[in-house]
Amino acid sequence: MGEFEPKIVAFCCHYCAYSAADLAGSMRLQYPSNIRIVEMPCSGTIDHRVILDAFEKGADGVYVAGCMEGDCHFLKGNYRAKKRVNYVKKVLDEIGLGSERLEFYNLSAAMGPRFAEIAKEMTERIKKLGPSPLRKDDGKK
Repeated sequence: MGEFEPKIVAFCCHYCAYSAADLAGSMRLQYPSNIRIVEMPCSGTIDHRVILDAFEKGADGVYVAGCMEGDCHFLKGNYRAKKRVNYVKKVLDEIGLGSERLEFYNLSAAMGPRFAEIAKEMTERIKKLGPSPLRKDDGKK
């Protein structure tokens, strides 16, 4: 039996957060390999159903990463995304999954080191929480 390895989905806006992830890779920064990055045109395009679907399909944790506040390429996309994430956090608490499994982050394209830091932080947080009750397997390697 191995240690619990969480499945984490990161929904990243194309212009900032995804570029930060790309920069982290270019800089050869180490971050957990359990992060699955989904590139989005804008974090504001994230729908609450997409976040909930990620959990339903076995994600132990999810985070949405958008542009810095006031710096969204689509003006208010990151504000909409943050609002939706906060709504889903309430839903997760109501259904007993726990809001701490979901987070929103603001990143600029130049924040590769911060992207790697967030990936590590989320992995450690989810490891402490344990596998999602919705996960079909036991989460062991």
